[in-house]
Amino acid sequence: MATPTALTLADRFDQKAFDAIYSRALVYNTCWEDPAVDRLVLSIAPDDRMLVITSAGCNVLDYALVGPDHIHAVDANPRQNALLELKLAGIRRLQFEDFFAAFGHGYHPRFETLYRQALRADLSAFARGFWDRRVRWFGNPHGSFYFHGLSGIVARAFQHYLRVRPRLAASIADLFATRSLEDQRAVYDTRVQPLIWTPEINWTLSRQLTMSLLGVPHPQRKEVQEQHARGVPGFVRECIEYVFRQLPVWTNYFWTVYLRGRYSADCCPEYLRPDNFARLKGQGQGDGLAARISLHTATVSEFLAASAQPISKFVLLDHMDWMSSYHPRALAEEWSLILKRARPDARIIFRSAHAAPAYLERLEIGPQRTRLHARLRFHPELAAAVQPLDRVHTYAGFHIADVPA
Repeated sequence: MATPTALTLADRFDQKAFDAIYSRALVYNTCWEDPAVDRLVLSIAPDDRMLVITSAGCNVLDYALVGPDHIHAVDANPRQNALLELKLAGIRRLQFEDFFAAFGHGYHPRFETLYRQALRADLSAFARGFWDRRVRWFGNPHGSFYFHGLSGIVARAFQHYLRVRPRLAASIADLFATRSLEDQRAVYDTRVQPLIWTPEINWTLSRQLTMSLLGVPHPQRKEVQEQHARGVPGFVRECIEYVFRQLPVWTNYFWTVYLRGRYSADCCPEYLRPDNFARLKGQGQGDGLAARISLHTATVSEFLAASAQPISKFVLLDHMDWMSSYHPRALAEEWSLILKRARPDARIIFRSAHAAPAYLERLEIGPQRTRLHARLRFHPELAAAVQPLDRVHTYAGFHIADVPA
């Protein structure tokens, strides 16, 4: 069994800072994983019961549109579940135009009234308390909901930075106005790239505080540093240059929302499209696809230990990176519960800061201490084939594994 990584004084400080920030805040106001890639490899079927880490709930709603039997949205941070609760209440109670104003544009001039009259009663006690104090996030005509929460703070700071760099701001605006990869590359190479990679930006990206605000604990930052010669700034630059040189920006709603503070009707998550909203909503009798979602504020292990239902699809994001450093025994317990509750032929996907995280090789499961790789069938070739399509492109590792039937 692996032992926890020995912590330096700086590590302890970084971890305490991350824990203090994470335990008090909404970290993610939108998901930062591409569900289109996930759909390609999950092959979601009508009989699937899914476990998905909630994050901001966008991808939970995306998967629901495929029509699985049920989705369990699980997150240890109750604020993340509170955001998905608000979205689900909005799907049930609002018309599409009001819903899109709030979650598409990030601004609705009457959202506080709608919240009090139509949404609040549908929320849990925790979610009511959370949004009672923050509903004004949606009501600032000069701001956006997407400039709130921890990741929103970074986006808002970048907006302020662009105000003092008008040439860079104009170049980025022109980049997002392109409609061909040839034009997009030309704008990036000649106008954005020469201006953006300043010592100030590199310094900011190398700070743990910046990473903590983006939901990246320092074990993940160290994973990146160890595999990239230019550290975190070099890795981020490599990711951004791939995104803006190789993938069409006009469909990339992930980067659009943080650079503009809003989605548009033709560049947004699937749940924000009128037809899909209608399918999630149904006819108002609990027959919409959103009714197949249940929320659980718990760790993955806590949820699986309390449930006897078999799960056929797991979407585990990247939380194992930090667990492998601080809580390797808890990670081994989690995998034991995953294998116990997984349906034969279940598929599991997760991401990591490292292309080949060491814990996958050393993790031992159960009393027999069987290596994880002996219990699962991994698909590195499939993962490598789809990862270039990922519109976010900030994870070095994408992992796909099946439980043998």
